Amino acid sequence: MKTKSDNIFSSKTLNYFLQLAETMNYTQAAQLLGITQPALTQQIKKLERLSGAPLFYSVGKKLHLSDAGKTMLRTTHEVYDILNAATDEIQQTTSATIGKIRIGLLSSIEDKVFTDFIISYFKENPEVEVTLLMLPRNEIWEKLENNRIDLAIMYLPDESIKNWKPYKSKKIMDEEILFLHHDEALDKKKKIKMKDTTAKRWVTYPDTYYINEVLKESFKNQMADLPTVAGNYTTPSQLYKFSNATECYTALPNSFIKAHENEAELKAIPFEPAIKFTMSFVFRADKDQIPRIDNFLTSFDQYIQESDYISRLKS
Repeated sequence: MKTKSDNIFSSKTLNYFLQLAETMNYTQAAQLLGITQPALTQQIKKLERLSGAPLFYSVGKKLHLSDAGKTMLRTTHEVYDILNAATDEIQQTTSATIGKIRIGLLSSIEDKVFTDFIISYFKENPEVEVTLLMLPRNEIWEKLENNRIDLAIMYLPDESIKNWKPYKSKKIMDEEILFLHHDEALDKKKKIKMKDTTAKRWVTYPDTYYINEVLKESFKNQMADLPTVAGNYTTPSQLYKFSNATECYTALPNSFIKAHENEAELKAIPFEPAIKFTMSFVFRADKDQIPRIDNFLTSFDQYIQESDYISRLKS
């Protein structure tokens, strides 16, 4: 028979609460969770009934956490921290060459190097089951927070990560976003300002994707109008192919461009000022103390030392 506390701390209900507390928007939270807004509302009302107090209140159209909601949010994070710590402590006693490793790869990152590495790693460690998931940023963060992936491969800095205290990062490589075009009038430019990139339509990542947000911030900082968008795609290969076929402008990481520069007629120019960031592994603190995670990260370092990331992209 379920008790009151069992119902309050069901994983589904708490995940719904955390998502709403993060977005403060029922529609957006429901979309991210992949459920209907009425279903989300029902779960939140259930949690409020069980806890005995409203967790949210509205002022106009804006949603806020009540004092009870703040207590619930703090307690929920504490519960997950305890469970994650217990899981990690148990896993730290396991073998370096047996078990499972779950990885979330930002879907806007070319997967070739990581897929090739995992194949190589499997040949040396056949008892380690590696799962590689191509995910949008919000899902990577949610799965990291709930210990549903061990490692994330993503771009940093990332302003969407509000609390870095429980997490660590390990740099993979430096990246820079370059502007791609077919325009002969731009051929002599060695760098380009955002205001000079709007003569033609763009093809971009979806609005919530990291690179798209970085580009929008650059347009804003340079007080330049946003370009007209012809379409949105979720992988660099799709953007590259569409841009080459249609002559729409786009922007992609330098590493991907170098790996595919012989496949298209696109020309690349750095932005002014340059837009730079790093590709990194991100994981919960002490996760790298788990033997098989440490072995995986060490093996990847050796793999990249033998032949660097760009060279492996081109191979």
